[in-house]
Amino acid sequence: MRTLNESESKLLLSGYGIPVVREIVAEGREDALRAALELGFPVVLKGHGAKLTHKSDRGLVRLGLTTQQQVREAAQGISDAAGDDLEGYVVQPMLSGRREFVAGLMRDPLFGPIVMFGLGGVFAEALDDVVFRSAPLDEMEAHAMLDEIKASRLLGEFRGEQAADRNALVACLLGLSRLAMQRPDVAEVDINPLLVGPDGQVCAVDGLVVLQEETAKPPRPVISPAHIGEIFHPASVAIIGASSVFGKWGHSLPANLLAHGYRGDVYLVNSKGGTQWGRPVYTSISEVPGPVDLAVITIPAALVCGLIGELKQKGVKSVLLISSGFSETGEEGRMLEEQLLRESRQAGIVFLGPNTMGIQNPHAGLILTGVHVGPKPGGTALISQSGNMGVQLLSFADSQGLGIRAFGGSGNEAMVAIEDFMEAFEVDELTKTVLLYLESVKDGKRFFASARRVGRKKRVIVLKGDRTEAGDRAAASHTGAMAADFKLFKALCRQAGVVSVHEPADMLDASIAFSSLPMPRGRRVAIMTLGGGWGVVTSDLCSEQNLRVEPLSGEILTVLDGMLPPYWSRTNPVDLVGENDLELPMKAIAALAAWDGCDAIIHLGISGREYLLETLLASLNTVDKESDPQLSQKLLQELHKWNHLYTRHTVKLMERFGKPILGVTLTSDPNRRSIYEVENSTYNGVFFDSPERAVKVLGHMCEYRDFLERESAREGRGGVCF
Repeated sequence: MRTLNESESKLLLSGYGIPVVREIVAEGREDALRAALELGFPVVLKGHGAKLTHKSDRGLVRLGLTTQQQVREAAQGISDAAGDDLEGYVVQPMLSGRREFVAGLMRDPLFGPIVMFGLGGVFAEALDDVVFRSAPLDEMEAHAMLDEIKASRLLGEFRGEQAADRNALVACLLGLSRLAMQRPDVAEVDINPLLVGPDGQVCAVDGLVVLQEETAKPPRPVISPAHIGEIFHPASVAIIGASSVFGKWGHSLPANLLAHGYRGDVYLVNSKGGTQWGRPVYTSISEVPGPVDLAVITIPAALVCGLIGELKQKGVKSVLLISSGFSETGEEGRMLEEQLLRESRQAGIVFLGPNTMGIQNPHAGLILTGVHVGPKPGGTALISQSGNMGVQLLSFADSQGLGIRAFGGSGNEAMVAIEDFMEAFEVDELTKTVLLYLESVKDGKRFFASARRVGRKKRVIVLKGDRTEAGDRAAASHTGAMAADFKLFKALCRQAGVVSVHEPADMLDASIAFSSLPMPRGRRVAIMTLGGGWGVVTSDLCSEQNLRVEPLSGEILTVLDGMLPPYWSRTNPVDLVGENDLELPMKAIAALAAWDGCDAIIHLGISGREYLLETLLASLNTVDKESDPQLSQKLLQELHKWNHLYTRHTVKLMERFGKPILGVTLTSDPNRRSIYEVENSTYNGVFFDSPERAVKVLGHMCEYRDFLERESAREGRGGVCF
């Protein structure tokens, strides 16, 4: 690595349209004094030299010098502080302006060139108010970066100073983007401060550029979507390591596969031979009478490489490698995994794993996981880098009635990585939503490029593990130091249209909503509630998610006045004031769905009253010995029937008006599902047990809608700027 000095850095930056302050480089103190007289007081004096980074921290910047004597004293002080690293001085006019920003560029080893913008100055790292984007940028992304920082109000008129020249700031970010794409030898760029003057003009006061030797890392081989599809649609499966011992993988895998009605041929292989469940057990894969599309291997890691030749001879092209004991165990296991990778590639074999939890394709009855959870077929694809997390997500999906397109535990990803799965789901017609649990990615640039393509057609929802590690990032610039791994990952998710969630339940909730509800057209929310308190809490939650609870218009007020008692609040949230008239929620939610002042509806406590009625009737039956249990049962049945009618009513309203309607049940019942299917309907009823879950899901839907709108606008305005 080589660091350019300040004048060299600014010369390079100015060539990419970044406005830099006028300055004079002086070799000695008297030269610095003459430069100050030429520029006119007040001036700024800085130490100059390739090794002088973070000058303010080292006391190498002196501001507001107004006399020749001050320049001499400042030059002496800088010389003492810099020592042998000093190569001269930089003299600049003292610019006025109280608004300091930072812009920069870095090359992330996973994600490639990254552009940064945020609040700058000497406290830039402490304030940590920065945003990131993957290069190349276009104008739309650059403008969005300006709006996303917490201190974005400083870009407007501020304490008598004019609004910042946004076009100049955008030009700076686009210039950094072009620099990233055209100069791969530039490793880092730091512009701090990027000063906004009282007149709104923008100027780079300080600049740092770090160069690197160009190194071309060989790309990771891509596994084609067609081959991924073959792994999930085998016409025959051989279990190598089949066992009759309860609890072993070789026992649970074939039991699961056969029990779920897999329609292809299943062959059991074990060197001991014999029979299992009345089926022959072949002593080797070569003895299997028919072709084998997918070999599932559960034998010890040390024996796996010895199978490659036999698999090749049999014509096996795909392997699900359950066996552990490879790179996850240390250096010896890593070397064994590399040997397996080399030999498999030479044999033309693709293996998924090792150390994988297995795969599922419910559409084909292909349930090849150790746990006996078989969700119904659906449109949600799920890939997990953690076996235990995958099991949890599968179980939750099954309990909530969420249909699964395919599941895969990616294991160590020696050959097939998340990026390969992503591109396979991109072309799969049955996949509507992609769920990913990630702890790392092998090729970040490829991952986000494919995620962005997929996101234009299908929802991609990511739960990222290992979010608290900032990573060991040795950085010469503020830009590199502030690019903590998860912050960067989350920023790139937003850019690529990936919905990033923080908890496993959030991932399934989002998938439930995306698979069951129409997309909102905007962020305006109408809230209907049985009680005022819940409405207030939900309004606050909406504000936190940047959702707007709009005031009711005169037109909708007139409609609701005709339904509700005269003492109702006449506000949004609409409080039904605890009325027990079961027709009222039907009419009120229909009125809100028809109202053009909202884009989505959240209704609270309308459903889920069965538990309260059940406990009330139980108490009455206890104290009133003459009560009729049959009458109590009839009341419960009538309420269940009404809930079904109400759910169907909300689904029909969604079909008619195209607005998502989310319910929150009055009481929490562990036996209730979040999805309620309505026969012959495009959408489903969706109910959560808390306002937090409903509001968070709606926020994710609006975030994804914003991405689609940006992509649509981008297509109309042209492509990215190189």
